Amino acid sequence: MAIRLGQRWRLPKCATPAVAHFLHQHPNEMTVFEMLGSTNLRQSSPEDYRILREIVNSFERYSGVGNDIQLTLAERSANELIMCEKKREYEKGIMDPSKFAPGHHIFQVLHTVKKSPLFQMLSKMPKGAALKVHDTSMCSSRSVIEMTYRENLWVCTTQEGCRVEEFRFAKEKPKDVNHEGGAWQPMKKLREMRGEENLRKYLRVRFSMYPLASFTTNAHAWRHMMGIFDLLDGLLQYAPLWGDYFYNGLKEFYADGVQYLEMRSVLPQLYCLDGSRLPKRETVQIYKDTLERFREENPGFIGCKLIYAPIRHVQPEVVGQYVKECTELNKEFPGFVVGFDLVGQEDVGHPLSKFAEELLKLPDNINFYFHAGQTNWYGSHVDQNLIDAILLGTKRISHGYTITKHPLLMRLAKYLNIALEVCPVSNQVLQLGSDYRNHPAATLIAENVPMVISSGNPAFWRAAPLSHDFYMAFLGIAPMNADLKFLKRTAKNSIRYSSLKDEGKAKAMEKWKKMWDKWIKKIAEQKKKEDNK
Repeated sequence: MAIRLGQRWRLPKCATPAVAHFLHQHPNEMTVFEMLGSTNLRQSSPEDYRILREIVNSFERYSGVGNDIQLTLAERSANELIMCEKKREYEKGIMDPSKFAPGHHIFQVLHTVKKSPLFQMLSKMPKGAALKVHDTSMCSSRSVIEMTYRENLWVCTTQEGCRVEEFRFAKEKPKDVNHEGGAWQPMKKLREMRGEENLRKYLRVRFSMYPLASFTTNAHAWRHMMGIFDLLDGLLQYAPLWGDYFYNGLKEFYADGVQYLEMRSVLPQLYCLDGSRLPKRETVQIYKDTLERFREENPGFIGCKLIYAPIRHVQPEVVGQYVKECTELNKEFPGFVVGFDLVGQEDVGHPLSKFAEELLKLPDNINFYFHAGQTNWYGSHVDQNLIDAILLGTKRISHGYTITKHPLLMRLAKYLNIALEVCPVSNQVLQLGSDYRNHPAATLIAENVPMVISSGNPAFWRAAPLSHDFYMAFLGIAPMNADLKFLKRTAKNSIRYSSLKDEGKAKAMEKWKKMWDKWIKKIAEQKKKEDNK
C-alpha cells in the first residue's frame, strides 16, 4: 500500500481496509508526522479526511501495549465475551458516570466490583507474576486475625482495653510498656472482655486502611499505613509464625492467579518466645524452607525471589551496611536473594543520589529494583530519584508515578528496557490520584513503555492479591479498545521482566501458558453457551 502524499493527495478506496494490517506489518514505512507534515489538511475532501482518520486511528491502536500479540481462535472467542462485559461497564459509565467503578475510590466500590462479571473473569485469569509485593502486607487481615489465636500471645492496650497498641509472644507477662497508659494482658483475656466477634471486627479495621477513602494529605496516608506495619510487627515477627504467614500469603496469591512473586522485605530479626533475636539469615532461611514446601504441594506454582529492601530514611553509612548485608545474604542464598531496594515515603528523607557512592559498591550480580517517582511533586529532589534509579542501572522502577512528566526518562526506560511496576490501587489509597482514568500509566500504555501490574500492599486495602489492580488497569487506565491482547502482554511481561534467568523464564512461561490456555477454554465455552441461549 504505497502512499504518496502531495499537496492534493488521493488514497485509493482499497487502502482503508488494509490500513491496520499494513501498519502492523510495516510500522516504520511512514510516520504519521511525515504523512501529516506533507499534507494540506484544509484542502482535503471528505473522503480524504475519512481515510486519513482511519490511518491515524490505526497508528494509535498499533502503538500501545499488546499490539504485538496475535490471538488464537479460542482467544478471539474468549475476547468477544471479555470485551462485551468491558463495553457494558463503559457504556453504563458514560450514561451515568457515578456507576463507573474506576471513577471512584476503591473503598467505595470494593463490594460492588466483586459482583462485576468482568472482575469475576479477571479474578480467575492467570496473571503470571506479582513483581512488587511487600512481605508483611501480602496476607489478608482475616488470615492474620486467625494467628491471634496462637498460644502465649500478649497484647498491650490503652484506653482501658479499647485500643490495641502492640502484640508480643512471651511465656510471661512482658514488663516493658512502650505506650503511655498501656497495660499488658493475655490476648485470650481481651477476647473475653471485648467479645470475640467485636474484637475480630475491630482488628479488621486496625489491620487495614479501609474504609478511610480520604486523607488530608499523602503524608497522612503514609503515617496511617506505617502505623499498621508497626502494629503487626510484634505479631508477625514471632519466628514460629513467620513461615505460616508467608505460606498463607503464597496460598492467597496463587488462588488469585499469581504463579510467581518477587517480594520485598526489610528482613527483620525474628524473635523467639524467650525474647531472643535470630540473625537475618534465619529470616531468609524460613522463607526459603516455606517456599520449597509450598512448591512441592502446588506443582503449578513457579516460585518466589526476595529483594532486600530496608528503610530509606537513614544516613549513607547505614546504606553502606545494608549493601554489605545484601552481599552476604546473596552469597549464602544466591538463587533466592536477588536484588536490592530502599523503601519508605520518598517525600521525606534523602534522595537516592545521597546514597550513590555506597550503592555502587553492590556487586553486579545483584540487581537494583528501586522505588522511584512515587510522588506528585514535579522537578523536585523527590521525583529526581527517577534519574538516579535509571543511572544506577535499576532493572525495574517501582511505581514511577511521575515518569510521564519526564519524557526523556520515559524514553530512556523504554530504550533500556526498564519496566515500570504499576500499582493502581496503592497509588490511589496513598493519595497520588483519585480517578483511575487520570492515572499516568495510561501514557505508558499508549507509548508502549515496558510495564507490569502489581499490588504492593493488597492486604491493607482489603483488595484481592492482584485482581483489583488488573481490573482498574484494564477498565480504568487502558483505553476502551484495549482487549485480551493487552491482558496477555501484561501477564507475559511479568515473567519477561522478572529476575529469572532465561531458562527459568522459559519454564515459567510454559507453566503460565498451561493455566492460561485452561482459562481461555473456560471463557470460550462460556461464550458458546451464551450464544446458544
